[in-house]
Amino acid sequence: MGRVETNGRRKRATVKDVATEAGVSRGTVSRVLNGQPYVSDEARAAIDAAIAKVGFVPNRAARSLVMQSSQAIGLIVHEPHSLFVEDPNIGSILLGANAALSDADYQLSCLIADSQRDIDRLARYLSGGLIDGVIIVSARVGDPITRAVADLGLPAAFVGHPRDIGEAAYVAIDNRAGAREITTRLAATGRSRIGMIAAALDRDSGSDRLAGFVDALGNRFDPQLVERVPFYSYSDGQAGMRALLQRSPDIDGVFASSDAVAAGALDVLRDAGRVVPDDVGVVGFDDSSWALRCDPPLSTVHQPADELGRAAARAVLAQLRGEDPQAGGRVLECPVVWRGSA
Repeated sequence: MGRVETNGRRKRATVKDVATEAGVSRGTVSRVLNGQPYVSDEARAAIDAAIAKVGFVPNRAARSLVMQSSQAIGLIVHEPHSLFVEDPNIGSILLGANAALSDADYQLSCLIADSQRDIDRLARYLSGGLIDGVIIVSARVGDPITRAVADLGLPAAFVGHPRDIGEAAYVAIDNRAGAREITTRLAATGRSRIGMIAAALDRDSGSDRLAGFVDALGNRFDPQLVERVPFYSYSDGQAGMRALLQRSPDIDGVFASSDAVAAGALDVLRDAGRVVPDDVGVVGFDDSSWALRCDPPLSTVHQPADELGRAAARAVLAQLRGEDPQAGGRVLECPVVWRGSA
């Protein structure tokens, strides 16, 4: 138990208390706490037992000053606040990253960039030495956060693959191939007027999904059947579907570039009296919780969001250990999951 002062308040146990209890020097205790070698197994066992007995909790702030390490990794999400709450993929990426970091005794610090003010504040925060590395989600080409991280030389890994990150580590899926495959499956159901609600074209995932859609349709591609919307959101799916119906009432197939977008599109189709999949086939992308909440359940592309977070965290930890990240990044599989919406 930790020591108790005369006023009844518990006093924080110190390295000296651990050393006294274990019968070793304070220097030996410090070497064990800092993961340094040249300590016998017997001394380590005695120190571990002493730590448990006196209730010692390492002071992370003091250790950071000595080790020049905060034991914290930042997860930077460049999305509006509303989408951060709505998008289950972000939550899965966060939980996957946290699990990998927890195994390595690192703390995850979640940082949201919604506005230019947020970006400026984050750049100042990153320069303060409060985190050891970063995982970046939803970066755009030319993203100021990317530039700030590069200027600071922070160990970093991207979820996704913006084209301007050079040799930085990344973990991603093949958005283009996934979009191409599910659009091909949709066309094979006999649809002749297939449109797309194309979201987030300012980042690699959105532009690659549009490219895969174009690949799949080839000469049948009609640019008038593409409605561009800003975000992977339910409300953007609603707006995109209304615009497509107004422009092309005979549309009979829709590829929505995320499950949330597809959910919004399905509700608009239902309100317009269109039966899915009889009148219009709809497919999405992500295989998130949105897909199973839809009626009928959504055909979609599976995005392994949890593993994306884990792999990105491991890439940052590898850099902190002095290892080179995997050359060319890592691309995870994203198979089609076929359900009742098409």
